[in-house]
Amino acid sequence: MPIVNRIADYADEMRTWRRHLHQNPELSLACHETAKFVVARLREFGITEIHEGIAQSGVVAIIEGQGEGPVTGLRADMDALPMDEETGAEHASLVPGKMHACGHDGHTTMLLGAAKYLSETRNFAGKVALIFQPAEETIGGGRIMVEEGIMDRFGISEVYAIHTDPSLPLGTMATTRGPIMAAVDDFELVLTGKGGHAAHPDLCIDPVPCALAIGQALLSVPSRNADPLKSLVVSLTTVQGGSATNVIPETMRLAGTIRSFDPEIRAMAERRLREIVDGQAMAYGVTAALDFQPNYPPTVNHAAQTDFAVKVAQGVVPEVLDEIAPSMGAEDFSYMLEARPGAFCYLGQGIGPSVHHPKFDFNDEAAPLGASYFVKLIETRQPLRA
Repeated sequence: MPIVNRIADYADEMRTWRRHLHQNPELSLACHETAKFVVARLREFGITEIHEGIAQSGVVAIIEGQGEGPVTGLRADMDALPMDEETGAEHASLVPGKMHACGHDGHTTMLLGAAKYLSETRNFAGKVALIFQPAEETIGGGRIMVEEGIMDRFGISEVYAIHTDPSLPLGTMATTRGPIMAAVDDFELVLTGKGGHAAHPDLCIDPVPCALAIGQALLSVPSRNADPLKSLVVSLTTVQGGSATNVIPETMRLAGTIRSFDPEIRAMAERRLREIVDGQAMAYGVTAALDFQPNYPPTVNHAAQTDFAVKVAQGVVPEVLDEIAPSMGAEDFSYMLEARPGAFCYLGQGIGPSVHHPKFDFNDEAAPLGASYFVKLIETRQPLRA
């Protein structure tokens, strides 16, 4: 694999960075210590233009090349997940209930490796904007950074990101033109009836049958309301209510998620959710409080930038898959791709436990590959003039 030789020299250092980050996970927007670690490394590299506190704990650092040229954004997410680790690794999380189960420690490390090389060589025109982003797993730190104006503030014209993938062999990169990850909308519903003794349902207003009817109807939306050639997932993931066999509960709580790509399908799914909830609540005589939470839009790769990313990747890794099927997962890099052209790619780290699994761990052998990809992307897009 043609890893940049100088980056290969960083491998042990990158492993140390990554394992430190892995041991010290932080959640959501509160990635303050992670950001301090990132900033300390950037300053060690000689980078002087560093902007902190974006989206509370996000960082944008600017590396100036030689001469005039565009500004390319490279993004890494920093946050962890609220779960206990089961890897048994010596570098396992030191924080109970928090772990890096999605590889963001590796993403941050790859961007730091690229930053070290690019700050040493400056073998490019224009500028690079290094975007270290919090809260990918929760409220969309990418959205907040865009809303706080990073694209215009730093003159970013294109933006790129990579995500580790434990379902691909080490060194394989994968992407596709157009939608690569889905939009996500979440919902929570509380049904309120009249509780009482289970022996006397006639004296109660039972929310349980209503909850069951709503659940059954919701799961029929993809098969009976959506164009069968357009993807839609409706998952009811929480059904809570009741505490004893002889008590009809006063309330039932339901929650779930909707995933889609097409804006019309997305709007239809929300409309049907509301119609089903209102209709079934009326039919069963209960009151319904629906909290619908529109979340990340679909992650849509731009064709020209994806073609460019593929070409760069082919010079770094042995295999590039450029027409993979989109995933129904979601990713807040979608907001950055709405704001600027760019591409999102996966980087195989070798087959192992999936992301969001308590036994997942980033493969440190992938870090020099990801850093090399970022470097080649910049040097190819912004070559020095002869």
